[in-house]
Amino acid sequence: MATASALSSLSSLSLHNRTSLIISSKPIVSFSFLKRSSPLTLLKASSSDQIETFFFEDENPEITANAVFDPPSPPEGFVAPPYFDEGADETEAEIATAFEELYGPAYSGESLLGKDVNVMDSKIKKGGGGIGGSKPKKDKIRDGFEERVVQVRRVTKVVKGGKQLKFRAIVVVGDKQGNVGVGCAKAKEVVSAVQKSAIDARRNIVQVPMTKYLTFPHRAEGDYGAAKVMLRPASPGTGVIAGGAVRIVLEMAGVENALGKQLGSNNALNNARATLAAVLQMRQFRDVALDRGIPMEELWK
Repeated sequence: MATASALSSLSSLSLHNRTSLIISSKPIVSFSFLKRSSPLTLLKASSSDQIETFFFEDENPEITANAVFDPPSPPEGFVAPPYFDEGADETEAEIATAFEELYGPAYSGESLLGKDVNVMDSKIKKGGGGIGGSKPKKDKIRDGFEERVVQVRRVTKVVKGGKQLKFRAIVVVGDKQGNVGVGCAKAKEVVSAVQKSAIDARRNIVQVPMTKYLTFPHRAEGDYGAAKVMLRPASPGTGVIAGGAVRIVLEMAGVENALGKQLGSNNALNNARATLAAVLQMRQFRDVALDRGIPMEELWK
C-alpha cells in the first residue's frame, strides 16, 4: 500500500519529459526540485533504513560535449603584463613612496611645532637624585583649586634599625565656590609631603551649601575623634570669625560670613575633618522642601 502511494506521488511530480528517471526497487518517499543556476536536477530517495540520492545528467549533454573554447583575439599593440616574479626588485625609495601614497607621509623627526623631538629630549635635565643630582620638578596641578598648608610636623617611626624620620603635611584645597577638601600624607621631604597631601585632598572634595549672602543656611555641629566644631550662620559684613583649621577650611570653601568655634581638642587635622563633618549635615531649604513635597513658604509656618 505504501509502495503504491509512493509511485503515485512520483508520477504526479514534474521532472521534465527529457530527463531519464531512475527508480530503485525499494520504497521511495521523495521530492525533486530544479535549481535556477544550473540545469542539474536532484532527486532524494529515502527509506526507513537507508538514504539514497540520485543525480541526473544535463538536459542537453551533446551541447557541452561539443563545446569549443574560442577566446577573443587581443587588440593591436597589446603587451602581456610580466609575471610577479620577473623584473628587478623595488628599491627602498620606491617602497617608501608607495607606503606614503597608501598611509600618508612617514614621521621624519619633526613635530607639528617644527622642533626636533630628539633635540628637545636632550635639553631636559634628568637627574638621578642623591648627592650632586637633582630630581625633575613636577608641575603644579592646575584644576582651579587653591592649596593652603595647615600644618607640617616631623614624625618618627621606630623600627628595628632605629628611627625613621618623615614629615607629615596637612593641606586644604578649595575653589572658593563651595568645594573644599582636606588631605594628609607623609614623605621624607616637605615638598613631597605637601604634594601628596594635595592629591589626597582632591580625592575627598565635599560640597558646602551656602546662601546668596555666602553664609550657611542653618546651624550645624560636627565631631571627629575628640575634636568638636560648632558652626553658625552670620549676617552680611560679619566675616569669618573662627580660628585654626576651621578658619582655613571655611575660607577655602568660599564662605565670607560665618561663626566657628573649636570645642575640645586642638588637633588641627581632627578640627579640619570635624568642620567637614558639620558641613555635610547642612541642607538647603529647597532640598528639604522638595523631600517633603511642599513649597518653600511652608517651611516657615
